[in-house]
Amino acid sequence: MSIFTDAIQRPIEVAQPPRRVISLVPSITEALFAFGLGDAVVGVTQFCVEPRSGVATKEKVGGTKTLNLAKVRDLEPELIIANAEENRQEDVRQLIAGGMKVFVTFPRTVAEAIEMMRQIAAMTGSTDVAAPIIQESEEALAEARAANEKRRRLRVFAPIWRSPWMTVGPGTYTHDVVSLCGGLNIFAHRHERYPRTELSEIARRDPQVILLPDEPYRFAPKHLPELTQYDYISAVRDQRIYLLEGKHLCWYGPRMAGSLRFIQRLLWGDGDVDREVVTL
Repeated sequence: MSIFTDAIQRPIEVAQPPRRVISLVPSITEALFAFGLGDAVVGVTQFCVEPRSGVATKEKVGGTKTLNLAKVRDLEPELIIANAEENRQEDVRQLIAGGMKVFVTFPRTVAEAIEMMRQIAAMTGSTDVAAPIIQESEEALAEARAANEKRRRLRVFAPIWRSPWMTVGPGTYTHDVVSLCGGLNIFAHRHERYPRTELSEIARRDPQVILLPDEPYRFAPKHLPELTQYDYISAVRDQRIYLLEGKHLCWYGPRMAGSLRFIQRLLWGDGDVDREVVTL
């Protein structure tokens, strides 16, 4: 019998690796498959899109915030993996109250996400398969810290929504990724996790780099004129507005090492990223 403590400080007892797992978190679904647990996964959300071939045949239990609780119960999972922010607290509480074994995650930094992966690997009996993935993530984290320790940080704006414009504040995974890669989040001074803002405020803070991800809001070339009208912003003047895959900024799991290296190349021009992003 092993006992694991989840993100809301609940002890989770695991007598043996679960044979039926439901993942309610897209990035963790990808991690489970990477850990060789595809056959054990019996249910996922409609937003669990990776790996594409793996999730195609899995039962869909609704959206991350619109769970079909009856379908979750009918699948008789031995373990459910949820997230304190991505999933509705009421849904998680109902699953727990119904006797379901729910492991709640909430990594707010890359280091916490690595530890979360280590916990999931241990509780699912996939430590051997997961070990090289976790090790690569640890190496990429150490590389990022060493590379950016003495750099003068670049002012970065990374929105997650528009109408209204919203971005990330401290205490979020995306904020930590930007910081680790040598960026200075221009909204690091705000106390909210997801501050609302306006274009005029963004312009006043003069970001040197603007990262426009395709999730959770799907930023596209048609949105660029809203920012380029402020031709005095450093990122506009220097043509450093990037449209990129949002998974680099907000998905933890097996892609963390590659994402850390990618964002660093993007910010510091160390390597070819032309095939992976669309620039201003």
